[in-house]
Amino acid sequence: MRKANSDFRISSVGSPSPRNTFIAIVPILVLLITFLFWYQTWFGRPLSDREMGQYLSDTSVPHKTQHALAQLSNRMERGDGTARRWYPEIIALSQNKEPQFRSMAAWVMGQDNHSEEFHQTLRRLIDDPAPLVRGNAALALARFSDAAGEPQLRAMLQPFTLTSPRTGTLKFRFKEQDGVQSGDIVARVSCGSDVQPLDVISPLSGKIARLAAKDEGPISTGEVIATIEPGETQVFEALRALVLIGHSESLPEVERFAAGVTGMPERVREQARLTSEAIRQRANR
Repeated sequence: MRKANSDFRISSVGSPSPRNTFIAIVPILVLLITFLFWYQTWFGRPLSDREMGQYLSDTSVPHKTQHALAQLSNRMERGDGTARRWYPEIIALSQNKEPQFRSMAAWVMGQDNHSEEFHQTLRRLIDDPAPLVRGNAALALARFSDAAGEPQLRAMLQPFTLTSPRTGTLKFRFKEQDGVQSGDIVARVSCGSDVQPLDVISPLSGKIARLAAKDEGPISTGEVIATIEPGETQVFEALRALVLIGHSESLPEVERFAAGVTGMPERVREQARLTSEAIRQRANR
């Protein structure tokens, strides 16, 4: 009897309890869920043709559509002719009501500077109401050696003026010299408890150079709220594009960066110097 009882105790100690099993499984499940989420949202994950078609036509999950556009951009950059199958979908997205899709479509179209359909579509996007769309269209047109976007490229080197979309009371969410990203809410305009407040969103990434209105003070429709200095990436890309199509009208802005702008790294100054040289050589020819 004692031996049997001893065997029973050994068996009990050696078997994992349900609680211990649960504790061991939880970290594995967390890792698995994290991996699956990353895998589904990672733009580097190859998409099947079925997924590509679905994500380009159904924009209800924005990051999936952006994933498909990123994949197409990579194919086009490699010279993969299979991407042409989806050109009509890219052009359709350039007419989407959401600026984020129009902007990314403009960027993707710049990867194939032999497509006349893309060329003409980009020429229309240069007048888009959204600054980010106009900017990407201008950058893409430079790859077509088309200077139609040069005024917009110059604008990308200049401070952006943010205005109020309505009359009401203004409440800032940023301070001067704060960095902002495209899509950040810079301020909120309220006009009574029975009306939904309206967010004032930064259309570009950069730095709040100046707050032009009083915090928690009255503001009118169209009145200037803030001035935003462009960020490093925007300036650098605009300078690179002006190497290809820039003319003397753009020299003052280019040379301002060549002389050095506070907060901008050396690579921007060097690119501005190269851009200035290219514009001057083009003018001499």
